[in-house]
Amino acid sequence: MNVPLWAAIPVLLLVALAARADVLTRKIPNLITFPALLLALATHLVLGGRDGFLASLAGMTVAGAALLPGWLMRWMGAGDVKLMAAVGAWLAFPQALIALLASLVAGGAIAAVVALRRGVFWAAVRNAAFTGAWTLSGSAGPAPAPLTTGIRFPFALAVLAGCTTALWLKP
Repeated sequence: MNVPLWAAIPVLLLVALAARADVLTRKIPNLITFPALLLALATHLVLGGRDGFLASLAGMTVAGAALLPGWLMRWMGAGDVKLMAAVGAWLAFPQALIALLASLVAGGAIAAVVALRRGVFWAAVRNAAFTGAWTLSGSAGPAPAPLTTGIRFPFALAVLAGCTTALWLKP
């Protein structure tokens, strides 16, 4: 394992609780994410000193900020962003980056399965291609209305998979 046990156990507990809440209610409560985030920063400060705190802060920032556009486009909830930030704080940089990337891959896989099961896979692919083309075009104008199939799934499951993967992969 590439993460100390004192960080691995709390982060696994965090994502398990968040995934359960997300599956049952489609919400990740602030009561789970905010204390976890603050505890992660404090723990890294106490056990890792200034460098540990800065690595935790960087992990929180990178992991949380990467999901902000998805929230702004209303593709995901704010709880997903806060959960990823808390996971990033526990895992610290650079391990948080691995968790983020693995969570996004897992989220894409889950989205593909859900879209296939609901019969909207090709519409989802077309919408993603359009959004990607607009993003790469460098257009300075306002973003187009988000194209979506309207199907949502509990993204905390993807964060659980990504976090578990990050515990085992080296940066």
